[in-house]
Amino acid sequence: MKSHQSVIKSPVITEKSTAKLAEANQAVFWVDPSANKTEIKEAIQKIFNVKVLGVNTQKVPGKLKRMGKYAGRRPVRKKAYVSLKEGDKIEIFEGV
Repeated sequence: MKSHQSVIKSPVITEKSTAKLAEANQAVFWVDPSANKTEIKEAIQKIFNVKVLGVNTQKVPGKLKRMGKYAGRRPVRKKAYVSLKEGDKIEIFEGV
């Protein structure tokens, strides 16, 4: 079993994610690509002490990048949309 800190990588702070937080009380995080929804839910509940109603995940494919004649690919990442109980807040997003 993974530790809770290794499951959650970082919050996603964009215009779209802050709008989701304001409208639907959903927080968005970058997570470990091998983590499943139950691991993400448990990690968010333990780390931030909130009640999670549901988790939706999305795989973000790595882009092809070139440097002259050499081509490489950025790594595949995973994004998690976490629905929070009404009234619960995550302090990271306060003041954003």
